[in-house]
Amino acid sequence: MPQPSRRQFLIRAASAGTALGMFGLSRRLSANPSGKPVGIQLWMVNDTFRRDPAGTLHQLAKIGFKEVEVVNFAGMQPNQFRRLIDDAGLRCPSAHLHVDMDNFGKAFDEAHALGATYVVAGSLVEQVSKAIATQLDGNASMSREEAKRTVDVANRIGEGARRAGLQFALHNHVREFGDLGNGEVSYDIVWRETDPALVHFELDCGWMVFAGRNPVDYFKKYPGRIPLIHIKDFQPRKNRSNAPMSEAIGAELGRGMVDYRPIFAAAKAAGTKHYFAEQEGPFSRMSQLEAAQVAYDYLHSMN
Repeated sequence: MPQPSRRQFLIRAASAGTALGMFGLSRRLSANPSGKPVGIQLWMVNDTFRRDPAGTLHQLAKIGFKEVEVVNFAGMQPNQFRRLIDDAGLRCPSAHLHVDMDNFGKAFDEAHALGATYVVAGSLVEQVSKAIATQLDGNASMSREEAKRTVDVANRIGEGARRAGLQFALHNHVREFGDLGNGEVSYDIVWRETDPALVHFELDCGWMVFAGRNPVDYFKKYPGRIPLIHIKDFQPRKNRSNAPMSEAIGAELGRGMVDYRPIFAAAKAAGTKHYFAEQEGPFSRMSQLEAAQVAYDYLHSMN
């Protein structure tokens, strides 16, 4: 083969450099902290979503989100809502659904209609209350008895979900991390005693940090059991470290009290599959969709 001239060599080298540069730029523009599609919990834009479901989904897709997690259907049937998700070019791998202990089928059918893999319970207070015929206080810290009962209820739902070709996951707030004494945490009973094959967890990292716990510890202790996480931030507490959930004020991602770099590193190592940006109200500094844009930009700044 004839040897290329010096001029041809320089042209090829320059072209290759440009291509590599563009590839690097593309990687930076699409970078995110886990290598997974960026998702959002629709509760974060609930007010906008209820007014204009289709428009909100399209706006989220325009911002750059690829996945959504459902918490309500805005008055639609699940199959109608699925069409809106598809039309916006989004996916719904996970859904917060109400599970009736006497009729698992409804929630599981809704999940299938959405194309979801995970059925998530934001709380099992109602289901556990029914099981023990005693109304539990959803604002009080989880007791040892409630934790034990939650294990039974969660395993039952998880078994039903498995038979339906789905995976059940539990989501936390603050109350689950009450101190039972001697360093024992109520929620740890749930993690320890539920069947690992039947019950997975959606770790709400923001609420966990607000409760004074470190998500990294749970990723290290329970690898493979945390396929879903919520990425949430709060404004710093004003007066005391053990402020109740009712005193939490949401912050835009990257503008609050949570350092997510070590959390994402631990989540990736533990096998987390999906993550969803979320923010608690009140939205006093910007609109919900503006906060969604801030969340997306923050997540893409982490690489």
